[in-house]
Amino acid sequence: MIRLTGRNLTFDEVNRVVFKQENVGLSDQTHARLQANRDTVEALLHEKKTMYGINTGFGKFSDVIIEDKDLDDLQLNLIHSHACGVGRPFSEKISRTMLLLRANALSQGYSGVRPLLVNQLVDFINAGIHPVIPEKGSLGASGDLAPLSHLTLALLGEEEVFYQGKRVTASNALNEAGLEPLQLKAKEGLALINGTQAMTAVGVVSYLEMEKLLHQSEHIAAMTLEGLQGIMDAFDENLHQVRGHVEQSETAERIRHILQDSKLTTKQGEIRVQDAYSLRCIPQVFGACWQTVNYAKEKLETEINAVTDNPLIFSEQEKVISGGNFHGQPIAFAMDFIKLGIAETANISERRIERLVNPQLNDLPPFLSPNPGLESGAMIMQYSAASLVSENKTLAHPASVDSIPSSANQEDHVSMGTIAARHALEMLQNTRRVIAIELICAMQAVEYRGVELMASSTRELYERARNIVPSITKDRVFSTDIEKLADWLKNHEESEVRQIISEDRREVYERS
Repeated sequence: MIRLTGRNLTFDEVNRVVFKQENVGLSDQTHARLQANRDTVEALLHEKKTMYGINTGFGKFSDVIIEDKDLDDLQLNLIHSHACGVGRPFSEKISRTMLLLRANALSQGYSGVRPLLVNQLVDFINAGIHPVIPEKGSLGASGDLAPLSHLTLALLGEEEVFYQGKRVTASNALNEAGLEPLQLKAKEGLALINGTQAMTAVGVVSYLEMEKLLHQSEHIAAMTLEGLQGIMDAFDENLHQVRGHVEQSETAERIRHILQDSKLTTKQGEIRVQDAYSLRCIPQVFGACWQTVNYAKEKLETEINAVTDNPLIFSEQEKVISGGNFHGQPIAFAMDFIKLGIAETANISERRIERLVNPQLNDLPPFLSPNPGLESGAMIMQYSAASLVSENKTLAHPASVDSIPSSANQEDHVSMGTIAARHALEMLQNTRRVIAIELICAMQAVEYRGVELMASSTRELYERARNIVPSITKDRVFSTDIEKLADWLKNHEESEVRQIISEDRREVYERS
């Protein structure tokens, strides 16, 4: 069980909770901190101190004072009115991540909520109750108001959730899990929805998927090098050290180790002097992609342990401070940046696909067809890759450069961070299909060269992938192959990726 403190949640722990269904809990110290913070709110209410969103209206209504008898209704009205999300729902994994991140943020004890409320979030996680949350409707400042309102509705026993593989009413799921609906008290509705947990949850899932996808892309690119008899001199350690980008050197090192015992790669001058950029510049391009991933990781690691609601209650000083920690600009920038890395991973992969299928660029059968002319082989797979790459280019437009004023111009600058994160995740799905196509083509190419001559590492990847997609012996519906292989790349365990790498090479991955 992972104990939430709000201060030291790691990506590994998020991965264990979200993807491996590990339970979470709160320590006694966290309970005590939450209760002390709640006691401060109650004391300040008793003193009739004016506090935004606690005994005032919201947004443009911040100057409207609310009577004591209406404080609970104020919070419920907030949730009902702000639940304006539209579109298809986020996946269960993202919904689960949102629950985890919101519970962790509130656990720091600056939001003025009761321990009971955080326990409700924890109970949802442990029971596998995942709110149905429409993915569109957030501006990314005043936090992710619409998505988090839908999350809160489920805590109250309203609307729908995913539970035990079905989409059911929240009330039924609570009843089956033996839980009671939450009833909001002063400040608590605002504390639940004023935060960046939707964009951050999508960002965390995107980061975890992109990290795996980049490792897979390197491995698939290595197989393509074999299929095209690529020149290994371009991956020489000295060459990359003198440029100085760490990620570039690490990529080159991994490629060298993957292909260490290959009999299909060549040296400069042996067949040709230089390869095309899509082969020769794999370390430079992938290294830069890793830089976008590392930047996003740094900002997301900060945000998953951040307090992002408003106002915040500092018990020791008995201060209530209104500010803007809910503004998603750091995550908006991070997700727009990682989108560049995602786009370029697909771009360079599609160029390698072209080199694998174009008879003017290699000595392989045209379009890797078993019967060129009568059968088209991989011709249209390259079309699909090109289409996905082009779509990624439109999605890569930075969402963070846009802003539309809201709440009668009180909230006059917003981040659009959730849009940036959603686009990153969509681009990842496109890119995974592109590298699946590259893998199909690379496997076909190495079969022509001689599978027995492959490196042991790429040979194992070949054998695993061949269990998913058979060799092309005649034309068939390749859409099925692409989707099956993309699904395998997405869902098989990261441990399987590492098992493909022989023991003497695995340390290179773990070091980087």
